[in-house]
Amino acid sequence: MEQMLLDTGWWIPGYGFVGAILSIPWMTRLVRRTGPRPAAYINILMTTIAFVHGTVLLQLVWNHEPYHIVVNWWTVAGLELNLTFELSALNVAAMESVTVLSLLAQVFALGYMEKDWALARFFALVGFFEGAMSAVAISNSLLVSYGLLELLTLSTYLLVGFWYAQPLVVKAARDAFLTKRAGDIVLFAGVIALSSIAGSLDFDDLYQWCETTDISPTTATLIGLALIAGPIGKCAQFPLHLWLDEAMEGPNPASILRNSVVVTGGAYILIKVHPILYLSPVVTTTLMVIGTVTAIGATLVSIAQIDIKRTISYTTSAYLGLVFIAIGAKWISFALILLFAHAIAKALLFMSVGCIILTTNNQDVTEFGGLGKSMPATTIAYIVGGLAMTGVFPLAGFWAFQAGFEALWLDYPWAIGVILLVNGLTAFNLTRVFGLVFLGTTQPKTRRAPEVPWPLALPMVFLTVLTLITPVAMWRFALLPELDNINLWEFSSISLSSLLGFLVGGLLYFRTDRSPVKLSLPWVQELLTYDFYVEKLYDKTVVWSVYQLSQVTAWIDRYVVDGLVNLVGFATILSSESLKYGTSGQMQNYVLTITIGIGVMGATVAWLFLSF
Repeated sequence: MEQMLLDTGWWIPGYGFVGAILSIPWMTRLVRRTGPRPAAYINILMTTIAFVHGTVLLQLVWNHEPYHIVVNWWTVAGLELNLTFELSALNVAAMESVTVLSLLAQVFALGYMEKDWALARFFALVGFFEGAMSAVAISNSLLVSYGLLELLTLSTYLLVGFWYAQPLVVKAARDAFLTKRAGDIVLFAGVIALSSIAGSLDFDDLYQWCETTDISPTTATLIGLALIAGPIGKCAQFPLHLWLDEAMEGPNPASILRNSVVVTGGAYILIKVHPILYLSPVVTTTLMVIGTVTAIGATLVSIAQIDIKRTISYTTSAYLGLVFIAIGAKWISFALILLFAHAIAKALLFMSVGCIILTTNNQDVTEFGGLGKSMPATTIAYIVGGLAMTGVFPLAGFWAFQAGFEALWLDYPWAIGVILLVNGLTAFNLTRVFGLVFLGTTQPKTRRAPEVPWPLALPMVFLTVLTLITPVAMWRFALLPELDNINLWEFSSISLSSLLGFLVGGLLYFRTDRSPVKLSLPWVQELLTYDFYVEKLYDKTVVWSVYQLSQVTAWIDRYVVDGLVNLVGFATILSSESLKYGTSGQMQNYVLTITIGIGVMGATVAWLFLSF
């Protein structure tokens, strides 16, 4: 029985795909009598089965050697392509995290999108989403992982564009798809190059190749930069970060998964290929520079946003920037702990934000107020999620930052300053949102805002409890140090940065005056509000260049290509009209003309043949 569960462990991602396929009759409205809800029930059932199967599998692989599965996919003309999976404790635990958050998000979506006419299509896309994310966690091949990342990109495009009747939604879906394409094309080039050089794309083989390879520094740098290009887009890192902000136009249940586990998928691929990245110091430096710029920049931009979903989504890019720093600094354990802590806390934050949006039909934080009294469960969920995101002892965020101190203090002390700055600014931003949304007097849009019904409250309360006990799970998995080993300086630094952010945010926003706080330098506020004008920079450079190139190609197509075709057509018409008036209608003249033509051609060919 145990062997069978191990051998079928790679089926777990398939449950999500099965749910998506079984939803097709309701998605395409072949079945109308029952309404779309059976599709939701099918996908929730498939995710539950995946969770149970994954739980049993995690117990089997815990404290055991990784179990490898090789499935032959395609063999032709000596080319053999295999689907390879590694069932290790880390991979299966990551897959279980995806399954749990997907299950909670789907139950949440059942209440959030209850009246949406396309409910079946949404759940089919979420099942597709879940299958791809789960498979990324256990994939043991860079080629398979690349294909799965492409499926994630496709599902992101479809989910962001779910409400496709709205122009902003269409633009957001298009930008998300094209932005990720920019990184994926470079990533695919790196995969091809690595395949030809290393001879294999299985991670185990690549690790052995890294130990013995003697490739030139230039080649190692080019391959490494290509491999990080895709994750830069997937993790919404500068300069490919704008798509995540625009993706908030999609349904909130999809945003829960997108900001917690989808962005984690790109970072997880980086973690799997880290030995290849470490072949070049240029690549590791690039990772740290991009991570630092994104972590600080995105945190500052989040403070200037008034859309409640966007201000939270920018912190996703910021925390993934810290993960990039950790990978560049060669501290994978710190990256993994931070990814895990961030995923749980961010999912809870987006659930609470979704409840606020559903109740008030509003996303502008300046139009909220007084929701703390009427929505106690949502308020508690937001507080717990916010505290877990920041370095508040003893929640998961504190332990993640503590691991960062242990990893970076000796070799990269400046990175500690980045962690403390991001932590303090995030605490300030979450306090700002809390003060504007939950405190103060009620506004017209919050005056009659009740607590959400149980289909939304149940997964949110469950995730709140899960967030509180996450440190216990981390301790059981031996991810936390002993309390006696905690450095007092580390504890005080992390706690002080969090406390300072909370205090400053409270002083500015825990007040009855609803007027927004303005900086003394308006240009700084505008700079942050418009994301350092990166989008305008793209319009003036990339978009302008593409437009000019398209104008040139359009001119060539119209006047050169079409002109040549039109010239041939005109010559044909002219010659045919000339022949029409020059024919006599006598058959012997036609035969004579054909005979002379064939003779001339034959003589010309013979002359050319004899000449050579």
